[in-house]
Amino acid sequence: MPLPDEGIAFFLTVNTDFHEIFTGKAMNYLQQSFSVRFEYKVFFTTHLFKQDNALFHDFLQLQKSDITKKLLFVLDEGVVKHHPQLQQDIRDYFEREESFSIVPEMLVLPGGEAAKNDPDLFLQIVEAVNAYGIDRHSYLVAIGGGSILDLAGYAAAISHRGIRHIRIPTTVLSQNDSGVGVKNGINYFNKKNFLGTFAPPVAVFNDYFFLTTLNDEEWRSGMSEAVKVALIKEPKFYHWLKENAETLSQRNMEAMEYLVKECAALHLQHIAGGDPFEMGSSRPLDFGHWSAHKLEQLSGFSIRHGEAVAFGIALDTAYSYLSGRINEGDARNIIDLLQTLGFAITHPLMEINDDRSPVLQGLNEFREHLGGKLTIMLLQSIGKGVEVHELDTELLKKCSQWLQQYS
Repeated sequence: MPLPDEGIAFFLTVNTDFHEIFTGKAMNYLQQSFSVRFEYKVFFTTHLFKQDNALFHDFLQLQKSDITKKLLFVLDEGVVKHHPQLQQDIRDYFEREESFSIVPEMLVLPGGEAAKNDPDLFLQIVEAVNAYGIDRHSYLVAIGGGSILDLAGYAAAISHRGIRHIRIPTTVLSQNDSGVGVKNGINYFNKKNFLGTFAPPVAVFNDYFFLTTLNDEEWRSGMSEAVKVALIKEPKFYHWLKENAETLSQRNMEAMEYLVKECAALHLQHIAGGDPFEMGSSRPLDFGHWSAHKLEQLSGFSIRHGEAVAFGIALDTAYSYLSGRINEGDARNIIDLLQTLGFAITHPLMEINDDRSPVLQGLNEFREHLGGKLTIMLLQSIGKGVEVHELDTELLKKCSQWLQQYS
């Protein structure tokens, strides 16, 4: 049987047995078991929509059918500001496409975490899907930072129970981490990603040129996720980061391209590794995140996600050291790396002085988000994480003090 479009394989078996005993009683029942294979590619390029770049065109040609397919573009307002020619480049690019037509209106929405806090922006996308007849054979193409990708991906995932979604990340953080993954979501009840889905894109296009117009804060912000994944997955990458920290902080594009691709590869390896939709309580890629998510909320989302993750990495590194899991030298090297990349390592909202310190609420919220069982990733060594199911508040206070003294 041929596979459906987009490399998705679907298998279904139905078993019946009228003689099983279940909870001590004879019952009739149907049992269903199926598996779904998702497949998507992450491309790396520059100037994706220039006429002489055939990458996007070639991808679309592989999706050709007898039906003319529509593409609805959702653009990050900040990207449009820094790339004023982008919309015209897209229109010119699609003049040669016969099997695809772009929707006349391109939605331009404000980016940043505020986008995920505004339900009206989500509704704007859903209304455009309805107004332009974007169906399950059409594509919603999102161009922007992680927040716009999350927002658009969530709208795509629930409209018609799933519209094909293409991501074009434009920040370091979205190109090396969030944009290549399978998560979508928005904030609700003042909680990070309270509403969301696991819905893989059909393709991701990382265009390095977008990184050249980032401000220094955005350039730096995404590097914390590279530190995170290196610390828990790949010691060689961690040592590369240490050797190239100064170069990265000076905005060397060759070094950044390597960082993005290596980090994205490690992220994809993790997704394929066993629990891509996080059905269990383990979230190994969330090292440093339990406090980071809370810090973002406490700051009214004025602190960028990558900056908050750097604070969280510092705190969990200190805990790994003071709980005897890693040595002091490794802990100090990690903190030094964060500082060389340009990150602060603590913040007044991260200070833990007693049991009522606001950031500690993040533990309960993390437990709730995971499904009732707290699971925190700490460091066993450089490149190897270890999961724990509780954190000692008294030790967290000492970690907070150690970081304040260190900084």
